[in-house]
Order: sequence, then C-alpha cells, then structure tokens
Amino acid sequence: MTNCEPTLTPAAPPTIWIPDAEETSTRPFPGCVLPAWALDKIRTDLVGRPEHDPARLLKIAIRDLAPGVDARIPAVDLRAPGPVRSRPSSRPRLLLAELHPDALPVAALQPDCDGTDDLPGATENGWPGFFHRAHRYLPDDGLLLLATRQRRDAGRLTDPLGLLTAHARTAGFRYLQHIAVAYARPRGNTLVPTPPHDAPPGLAHCDLLVFSVIRHP
Repeated sequence: MTNCEPTLTPAAPPTIWIPDAEETSTRPFPGCVLPAWALDKIRTDLVGRPEHDPARLLKIAIRDLAPGVDARIPAVDLRAPGPVRSRPSSRPRLLLAELHPDALPVAALQPDCDGTDDLPGATENGWPGFFHRAHRYLPDDGLLLLATRQRRDAGRLTDPLGLLTAHARTAGFRYLQHIAVAYARPRGNTLVPTPPHDAPPGLAHCDLLVFSVIRHP
C-alpha cells in the first residue's frame, strides 16, 4: 500500500534574503519566480563563490507536467567564466527549477493516492517523475533548487512546499534549507514591497528550497 501522507518541510525558521539597498531591479521578470539579484546570490553566496567567479547554474521553468514535458521546458544555462565554457557537455552542479504556481494546476501538487504509483513506470509521471529525472541528471555533489510561491484559489491559500519536499525525499534528495526571498526594496529602516505584477494581493515573498543528492552504494 502506498503511503500518501506527505512529509512536511521541517519547522526550522527559514533564512530570509533581502536585496541590497542599491539594487534597482527587485521584481522578477514576467513569468519568473526569482528576481535577478537572487539568482546572483545563489551562484555566489549560497555555494560559497566569489562574485567575480559565480557558479554555473541551469535554470528551468516548469509550467505543466503533461506527457512530453521535458521537451517543452525552457532552460537558461548561466555559465561560470573560464574553462567550463570549453566543456559545454558537462553537467552543472546547480539545477534551479522555477515552478510558477499560477501556471500549474492545483491537482498537480496533490499526491497520487489511488494506488497507481505502484504500477511499473508510474514514477516517471507527474512530480515523482520530475524529481527522479532530476536526481539522475545531477552529479553526486549536485544541488536541486526549487523556487515557487504561494497562491490563492477561491480565497484559500495553497502552499506546495510540504508535498514538493516529500516527493524530493522519495526520489533520493536530502532537504537542506528553506530560503524566503523577499519581494521588497530596502528604504532606510523599512522594506517597500515590490511584488510581481501578477501576484495575488498580500504576497511579499517567494520560497526557495535547497536539496542535495543522495547516492546509495
């Protein structure tokens, strides 16, 4: 019998990221979840790299999980400077998946409790399929990052973090960190909200989950 009880994100307080006071662009580009300054912070601060030598990062955007999704996922390869450019076939250590909640059906965030996950090939479908493919793609020291945000459906708040974390763990990832990325701009001792133009009222941040790869001998 399949256990469909989700494992919730640990209750440890998340880290909060706020842009520098001199940052002029604090809203994400249309269709994106993270603002550009947060991408820079991932490639330097998160992985301990100097600003002049940011880590390579592959950023993908997932808007649906219908069959054939891999062929439709837009990807941006943010490359590190130097020798890595001469090795275009090498896999990046960082894989960032932006999950835009307004483009994902709510049903896609629900666990499959009808028993079909026990069927051969079922782990290649939906969220389990995505996480298993990401696990196979990343190197042994790879990091999977998920960026998403809350949404409201008929006035109800939908938070996907617990279910996404459960699927990631099942696929062989270890949960490392939850980062809340503020949609705001510092002004003196206050923060001025700068939410995305398509965000629901009251949205002040997005969520970044960090996972490492577990390999079994």
